[in-house]
Amino acid sequence: MLCEECRRRPASVHITKIVNNMKTEMHLCQECAQTKGELTFGFEPSLTFENFWKGMLEQVQALSSGTAVGVRTQRCPNCGLAYGDFRESGRLGCSECYDQFRAEILPLLRRIQGSVGHTGKVPGISSAAASYRQQIEELREQQRKAILEEKYEEAAKLRDKIRALEKSLREAERQEGR
Repeated sequence: MLCEECRRRPASVHITKIVNNMKTEMHLCQECAQTKGELTFGFEPSLTFENFWKGMLEQVQALSSGTAVGVRTQRCPNCGLAYGDFRESGRLGCSECYDQFRAEILPLLRRIQGSVGHTGKVPGISSAAASYRQQIEELREQQRKAILEEKYEEAAKLRDKIRALEKSLREAERQEGR
């Protein structure tokens, strides 16, 4: 991927900003990122991964009432990490910590990423089948919402679109399997 600014050098700096629930992404080379001031962090001269997470945790706690996000004395049953230890280091001890501290971590993820669901990325060379699957999933979600809102005609149209895409998906999978 080339730099979006100069279009000459490869993009090595990828920046995602979420402002007022609007997500913008920039893909810049090192030089253009420095020129635009995207590599300087005036608020934290020694920004590290741990400092970043610690700062984010403190911000979430400051915004909360103190009851939902707070220092818990309970520890992870798998590794023994306490939430206070996570606040200090910015690192979880094991995969069980995600479940143990879920109530505290979800608001943090929502603030950082704009969502708590992982959507993943589509590979650079995506297959037609993957595209069909994604479209089908989106249409099913729209259909579910239409049914909840009692918009049955719209739901029926979405059902028909889903069936057509499922047929195209089967054909694409057959062709990819050759």
